[in-house]
Amino acid sequence: MNSIEFTTELTGSSVLNIPNNIASQMPKSGRVRVIVLTDDSDDNEWQLGSYEQFLRDDSEEDAIYESLR
Repeated sequence: MNSIEFTTELTGSSVLNIPNNIASQMPKSGRVRVIVLTDDSDDNEWQLGSYEQFLRDDSEEDAIYESLR
């Protein structure tokens, strides 16, 4: 199964707009699986915080593990 990812703006109607450049990449017939992910601002803040924490340098207590590489 191939995947094509894009973002679009929801307008409150029951129609999901697919950008023209994306529609041209899609098969003209057959079955497709559609997965809709909505923007959850609380989740985005958590992800950003965890990413920033991941990029921080290790504390002095954890620096001992650097010698094990």
